[in-house]
Amino acid sequence: MEQDSTGVWPRLEPFLLGALQVPPPAKLSLHYLRKMAAYVRTREGCYPRLAWTLWRHIACGKLQLAEDLAWLYFETFDLLTPHVPEERLGWAEALSQCACAKELDRVRGKLSVDTLQFLLFLYMQQLNRVSLRTSLIGEEWPSPRARSPSPSSDREAKTSSQNKNWDDQAHLTFVQTHLSDLLELLLEPGQLSQSGQAVRDSQVSAEAVQSLGFLLEGCAGRGRTVHPLHRLLGRAPLQAQAGFSKLSRSFSLQQLQAWLRRTLCLNPFGISACLRSGKKLAWAQQVEGSIKRAKIARNTHMAPPGSKVVLMSQVFRQTLAKNSDKLAGANIKLHRCSEAFIYLLSPLRSVCLDKCRNSTVVLGPVETSVHVQSCENVTVVCVAGRVAVGASSHCTLHALTPSRPLLLPGNTALTLGPFHTHYPALEDDMARVGLAVVPNVWDRPLTLGPEGNPHDNAAYRLLPPGEFCPMAIPFQMEGDTCEVPGGLPPLYRKAVDERELRVQEWQKTVKDAHLIKDQRRQFQALVEQKFHEWLLESGHRQQLDCLIPPTLTSGPGESSGSWVDAYSPDHSKSGEMNPEGPRQAAGQTSTAR
Repeated sequence: MEQDSTGVWPRLEPFLLGALQVPPPAKLSLHYLRKMAAYVRTREGCYPRLAWTLWRHIACGKLQLAEDLAWLYFETFDLLTPHVPEERLGWAEALSQCACAKELDRVRGKLSVDTLQFLLFLYMQQLNRVSLRTSLIGEEWPSPRARSPSPSSDREAKTSSQNKNWDDQAHLTFVQTHLSDLLELLLEPGQLSQSGQAVRDSQVSAEAVQSLGFLLEGCAGRGRTVHPLHRLLGRAPLQAQAGFSKLSRSFSLQQLQAWLRRTLCLNPFGISACLRSGKKLAWAQQVEGSIKRAKIARNTHMAPPGSKVVLMSQVFRQTLAKNSDKLAGANIKLHRCSEAFIYLLSPLRSVCLDKCRNSTVVLGPVETSVHVQSCENVTVVCVAGRVAVGASSHCTLHALTPSRPLLLPGNTALTLGPFHTHYPALEDDMARVGLAVVPNVWDRPLTLGPEGNPHDNAAYRLLPPGEFCPMAIPFQMEGDTCEVPGGLPPLYRKAVDERELRVQEWQKTVKDAHLIKDQRRQFQALVEQKFHEWLLESGHRQQLDCLIPPTLTSGPGESSGSWVDAYSPDHSKSGEMNPEGPRQAAGQTSTAR
């Protein structure tokens, strides 16, 4: 039977990118979401699309949420919604032309979301709810609805972060545990009792099942093609098993729920599968007498869009650079990297830095979000739809972003600065993911407290212009971008001009000294000596040493030569990267801090 080979699993991106990594406000509990579900079904203009103005009315007037928080949820859901790049660029242009709050509100009023999917999205925020038993014993009690993970998946879970957003076993457990509630939110008011619970013989409409495809997907038969849930249930044999009635064009709630419970399984393209069977990329480097091996795995060769994952773990005292179509559109996770310099110069879907230390990460345009979690002394340079930081200390973010940076609980001593670098293909890559240079609100963060509400405790500072230096990326690539997109903010541009003027004055002073040949040689030696001392003291010498091209002895294909300590000569469609040489690299290092 086709049932025997049918699998349904939670989609990766709604949990990975949609669930805010902070406990949701109490007013987003099931009780209030049931009331909202009934309200939007009966209020004109709320169904099947929910406009921002009506959501603001519900959130602020009914649920007593702050308007900033209401917009945060609305904007986050829109980030998950598929848009062509031209549409996102048009939206950015409309926002950039708003001169006042009234005009901004008018533009936002044109935005709407799928009502039922948005209800599921709001309920999904319970993924990161802190329960008393979790805080006491460290993990959720076993659930009879959740399948026991295998010993191998236990080991994989230890390798990955404890972050539930990346934990596909947590996604499966969440859906299995809360499946009844999720389905009830999609029912029409006539299918519910006065208490808001499903009545006997309730029916789930075809539109509701289509909305459930926001969270679930799967495949049937021997084919490997992945379909959203509603398309999967378009097959006649599966429709019968799920209780579909051609007369009412709806599904029996009991039969649909029973069918889902039989077919739910772990995401075959999630982090566990990637660690277990993804393509492994690794290399060894001698570090202080011991072999340190970075672990890199990917599923981009087989995963459908939205499920492409690249995992990089334990990159230690190395410089890694990559520009490849294998990265384009992928969700990247950097885990436990230390004293590393990492350049991922391709258009990316999302990036997560988890438990990284003393490292610098430079990214190509990130379509959705860059999330920094439990990191220390890390510098991130990015253009992104959103930047979020949680439980991190002494980290610096140089960002170009149309959304307010999201500062989650647990941060200390963060520094926010303007985006300050470029590479030749940057503007082309930005266009591919629909990111523009305006609006850019890198300096207007939104801070959330432990209970998920806006908080005034500022654990950050804006980078003083006197400490600002542009960053040069020391690789040759093809492209037309030759300056920071959008330019630097005026105060920072002024600081750079003043520093360049001081350099010119110093050069003039040296020239006017009229040193003889021996004096010039001694002076040059002294400057070089002081420079090398500074390189050693600052730790930048390590990065320069790694930029020296190694001897490439590996063969073609997926070998260690595809991911090299210093750089990656990837002859793919996305172009070629080569280090520009020691002198150019030294210029990059001296201006990076």
